[in-house]
Parts: sequence; structure tokens; C-alpha cells
Amino acid sequence: MPQRPKMVLVGQLVTAPWVFDAAQRVGVDVVLVPWTGTDMDAARRAIAVTEVLPLDVETDPDGALAALVERHRTDPFDGIMAGNELVVPFTARAARTLGLPGLAEEAAAVVRDKRSMRQRLTEAGLAAPRFTVLERQEDWTDALTLRFPVVVKPARGFSSLGVVRVDDKEQLEEAVTSTWELVRARAGKPAETGGGSGVLVEEYLDGPEISAESLVHRGRVRVCAVSWKGELTGPYFEETTLRAPARLPSEILAAVEAEVVAAHHAFGIDEGATHTELRLVGGVRPVLLEMGARIGGGGFMHHLVQGSSGIDFAAETVRVHLGREPLCWTREPEAAGHAAAYLVPVGTGGTFRRLRGLDEVRVDPRVDHVAQAVLPGTVLRPYPAWSAYPAIVLSHHESDAEAVRFRDHLARTLHIEYEEQG
Repeated sequence: MPQRPKMVLVGQLVTAPWVFDAAQRVGVDVVLVPWTGTDMDAARRAIAVTEVLPLDVETDPDGALAALVERHRTDPFDGIMAGNELVVPFTARAARTLGLPGLAEEAAAVVRDKRSMRQRLTEAGLAAPRFTVLERQEDWTDALTLRFPVVVKPARGFSSLGVVRVDDKEQLEEAVTSTWELVRARAGKPAETGGGSGVLVEEYLDGPEISAESLVHRGRVRVCAVSWKGELTGPYFEETTLRAPARLPSEILAAVEAEVVAAHHAFGIDEGATHTELRLVGGVRPVLLEMGARIGGGGFMHHLVQGSSGIDFAAETVRVHLGREPLCWTREPEAAGHAAAYLVPVGTGGTFRRLRGLDEVRVDPRVDHVAQAVLPGTVLRPYPAWSAYPAIVLSHHESDAEAVRFRDHLARTLHIEYEEQG
């Protein structure tokens, strides 16, 4: 009997089951390199996981890579894949070192640094907001040349951490200082896993936000789904809702696809899955905000893609990282319905006690999955120092209008209780 292929999955949270389930569907054994703080017993119980390698990727990537090289020498892997934003450069370096399919190291460095992305977009003649880079906190006055409102964000940030809209120059120094404090908190980490300094200030773009989920294999890009995120006006851009497919005219969808494909080429991304966030300026002109070279949302964007397009996004991503051609390259999937994700907002933040209404939501026939990784006693920080969502509700619908009504129902039903602070 032939041995099943082995794929290293780096930094994937075990509370996010989509990639593990996909590996099972593809017929792949997962060697999990868990993220910091993962429950090892839960990691070993995850679907498709046959081995857990507790390597310190976050603070000692060189040591983690050396251990992977030694493990590969004695029992080779067939693929390696990033499970979160911070490990994308490490995973690319490991793929090259191990001789496995993967993202080029240079491309991985570009998509982990908003300064590099902006520069590549500008050099390629693609749309990008005007921006300035602050390499020191005291250089905040350099951003006064921009037109207000502006957005302050870490150059190497993730999950909207430290992203703040500023409407006038009186607020600018305070916002830069606040974001710089969050950057400084990670400054001791290796640059490869999100350390380093630098703050980006760019002009705010008015218009709704969307996301595009894409597959890339040997340089060929396919935009698999476009999701609607809505009017995120700030000041902290907390995401609460995604719905797919986005209800947009065909000419706007074509413009989005062209912009996304061109950005892949500008960044040098030729293998893997990507999650791209864009603004529709004036509701019509797509401008790229940033791109991540992994399945978005820790994996849950798979639900939006499969629920709206029929493409088994997580399984196709696994295939790409094994060096295989995605099935959707030659087999057109059947059009699906409408899918939605509701990210329960943190609100004021505090010590989490419980989420009221969740039992009712779990048994709703429209709900496909509820992801909840937050336990009682966990301190949840609100934006801009965000730490985690209390829960994510994934659902399916007959129409976009029904998805909107269900989002409103969830907003009325789910309520966070925090412990009273004495």
C-alpha cells in the first residue's frame, strides 16, 4: 500500500478546522508545527494530524528550520504550508531549503511588509494610496504632507492590529505614538516572524471594502471569490461581516480581478493561496490595500469561497503546496449559493465570561460552523490593540438579502458578558 504524502502545516490553530479537514479529503497526513500557546493534546487530536513538532518558529526560526531539515532528512516531507500570517516568510524559506513547492522568499518578504507592497504597486503602475514611511516615532511630522484623513498602520502588522484613522493633524502624533507602542511590543521578535519597526501613514480611501481569495499555481492566478465587507470607515476598521459573492456589476468584478492578478505579478507570488483586501473608491475603482499569502482568516475564508463558488479552496491550496495542479484548473465547479461570516465584535473588551445566545445560534439550520477559541477568563483587548474575536459564525443562505437579515439577527442575539472589574 503506497504511503500517504506528508505535509508540514506551520502555525495553524487547531480551533480552525478547515485546512485539517481539507487534508483529510485530499488524503494527506499532517505534520503540525503548532503556534505559540497551542494545547498539545488538542493538536494531536486534530483531524489528519499524525505528528506534532513543537518547534519555536516565532522566536527561534533558525533553530526551527534546522530541526525541520533534520526531520526531512530521515523521513521526507512532501509539502509545507503556512497556517497564519506571521509564518509566511519562514514557510517560504523552509520550502526552498527543503526543496518543496512554495512561495519565493522575496515574494514572502514583500507581502509581509506594507512598505514593500506599496512600492511594488507604484512601480507596476497600479493604483495605491499616497503614503509615507516613518522609520522613527519622532518622524510623525513627515506625514503632514499627506491629505487628511489618513490611516496609520504598522508596516509589518496583521489583523488590523494598530490600524487607526486620523482626521486631522491634531490627532496624528497621538495615533503614531499609539501604533508605535504596539510595534515596539513585537520589536524583539525576529523580522521573519513579524518583528522589526516602521509605521506606514497613507491617505484614507473612501468607499466599501471587499476581499478576493485567489489560487496561484506556477504563476497562473485564479480569483475564486470576491466577498463584501462593507463600509469600514474607522477609526479602527473592526471587521464584523463578510458575504460572498459580492453583489457587484460584472464590469467592477472584472476590474477587481484584473487588479488582483496584476498585483500577484508585481509582488512575485507564483504559488499558494492569497487573501487580498481592496477598497472600491467611489464604489467603482478597486485599489489594493494589502495581500496575504495564505488562506485568509486563519482558514475560514475557505467557507466563503466554497459556499459561493463551489471551489474546495482549502483542499486546492493543499494540492498546490504538494506541487499538484488544482482540480479547478480543468474541472469547473458548479455555482453554489451565498455564504457569510459574522465576526462577533469585541466591544469594550475585558475579561471574557461568556457569549450569550450562542447555543441558539449553533442549532440554527443556516449555520455551518461556529469557531470559538476564547475561553472564560481570557482578556480580550479591543481595537486598535486587538487580540481575538470571541466567536465566528459561518452560515449559508439562498440570497444576499437573506444573509444581511441573518447578520442583523446575529447582532441582536449574541451578546458578550465580561467580568465586572472591581
